Amino acid sequence: MTANGKHPRVLYSYPLKLGATRICYTAWQCVKNVAEAGADLTVFPGVLQRTLPESIRVRPTLSWGKLRISYKILGTVRALQLHDYIVSRRLPGLVGKIDVVHTWPVGALQTLRAAKQLGMTTVLERPNAYTRFAYEVVAKECARLGVTMPPNHEHAYHDDILRIEEAEYDAADYLLCPSDFVKKTFLDAGYSSEKLLRHQYGFDEKAFAPSNRSSRPSDGLKMLFVGGAAPRKGVHYALEAWLRSTAHGKGEFAIAGEFIPAYQEKLRPLLTHPSVKVLGHRADVAELMRDSDILVLPTIEEGSALVTSEARGSGCILLVSEAAGALCTHMENALVHKVGDVEQLTSHLNLLDQDRATLARLRAESLRTVDQITWSAAGDRLYQVYKQALTGKAALGATSGNSESDRSR
Repeated sequence: MTANGKHPRVLYSYPLKLGATRICYTAWQCVKNVAEAGADLTVFPGVLQRTLPESIRVRPTLSWGKLRISYKILGTVRALQLHDYIVSRRLPGLVGKIDVVHTWPVGALQTLRAAKQLGMTTVLERPNAYTRFAYEVVAKECARLGVTMPPNHEHAYHDDILRIEEAEYDAADYLLCPSDFVKKTFLDAGYSSEKLLRHQYGFDEKAFAPSNRSSRPSDGLKMLFVGGAAPRKGVHYALEAWLRSTAHGKGEFAIAGEFIPAYQEKLRPLLTHPSVKVLGHRADVAELMRDSDILVLPTIEEGSALVTSEARGSGCILLVSEAAGALCTHMENALVHKVGDVEQLTSHLNLLDQDRATLARLRAESLRTVDQITWSAAGDRLYQVYKQALTGKAALGATSGNSESDRSR
């Protein structure tokens, strides 16, 4: 409950297709589960792609029945800003009915400014690291590898997007950070800790469940990567570590995801090793995870990759970089390495290959606490963040200590 004994009344403004794939799915789960946690929710999506519980009031901005504005024809940025304008124009009619306005990047600036004038508390979702930081580290990694990003790629440098997002950062009362890594990138950029609130994403435990498989010393390790195979994800670091380790002798490293063509060509000498399997995009990710020992994500920049929680729910041990934003604890239920540290990642692979008792212990401990990282748990956490924002507190305080993610190293 809020200070006045009522549930937080939240306007959730999402400028894209709520309930579609990728980040649109993430937002849909956040909406559904924070409502189940008790928030009184009004949702303004650009388009509603997947149904929501009847208790949630939904008023799309870019669709009317079967008629909808095309993001492709209008242009995604223009569509997001049209959504932003429509939401900002609706806000005056919601005075006295809304406590918190929850916004998403590139479709928030007018809404944030209007809400401030109306005395509403505002939060801006930060599904990824500080954008300037992300652009810079990805550009540096691409230059080091000699790979050019496609100009339309979401992680190629876009000055117009950066200007919009930095204005949104300043306009929002609070920035919602789904991992300690995201929070750190904003602290390093000079933002105050009082402005940064920690929440988390989750996974669907009905879709991602473990098998009864065990890994014997005589078996080869099965390692899996899932995601868009681009330089920022660090697949090159995973390949180098895999081929340096003892695991590649009898094991298998499967890569499920589409490669950026220039990146795949650069890595071709490594990808052609007999122990490496390039699977391309796959629809059976849950089954692949259940059949694997390890999920590897040596990313150089991330928000909080959903695949890491899905992998834990499926019984995989995480081998991730400290930039992955994974909800895990090094040597307790996962192995975490420094960004770009191939030697450390190699040693982690050798440990799991040569010491199956450690592998079994990490797996058991990871599965023991997966109830803390479901979408339901994420909804409970977001509900508390709304109350935190309304009471003006700077951090989650005592409640943050209860989250497994806050105990990482």
